[in-house]
Amino acid sequence: MADPSIFAGDDANRKLEQPGRRLYNPYHDLQIPYKNIYDLPTSPEFLFQEESIAQRRSWGENLTYYTGIGYLSGAVVGGALGLREAIRGAEPGDTMKLRINRVLNSSGQSGRRIGNRLGVLGLLYAGMESGLVAVRDSDDWMNSVAAGLGTGALFKAASGPRSAAVAGAIGGLMVGAAVAGKQVLKRYVPI
Repeated sequence: MADPSIFAGDDANRKLEQPGRRLYNPYHDLQIPYKNIYDLPTSPEFLFQEESIAQRRSWGENLTYYTGIGYLSGAVVGGALGLREAIRGAEPGDTMKLRINRVLNSSGQSGRRIGNRLGVLGLLYAGMESGLVAVRDSDDWMNSVAAGLGTGALFKAASGPRSAAVAGAIGGLMVGAAVAGKQVLKRYVPI
């Protein structure tokens, strides 16, 4: 918040004045409602009234969220795996500089590789889920499971139809387990 004495006018100036001198206050004649400027609303503002009714993120927020979470978690896990590989690959005669270089290279390479894969999975999943919500005009667990199934199948489509089918089944089962786990947590764990 801004200091109210800045906008107070004559009262604040009289306290600071020396005999025979007047302090310059550029806000003296302005009646600025500083509370209106700095007290912002805490509730979200929507461009369209329909957006305030829906209790879910928009497709753009979903896309950003799932892609970001996927990349960040993949980079952290990949960095940890790279650190483990670098520590295992250390040789007795290596200098500290060489060991640090090995850790940085291995962590960066593994983190980037796994982070990019999980980021792409998040991107595909968010796009499919938002598309299914728009097509079916309902937001329920079937959209999530179908999006997981489609994401797994599309991600492994280049490896052949059998790999795509297995990956689709794994994706659908993982998302189904996550949705069921979320419902169990909502029901039995008070937050």
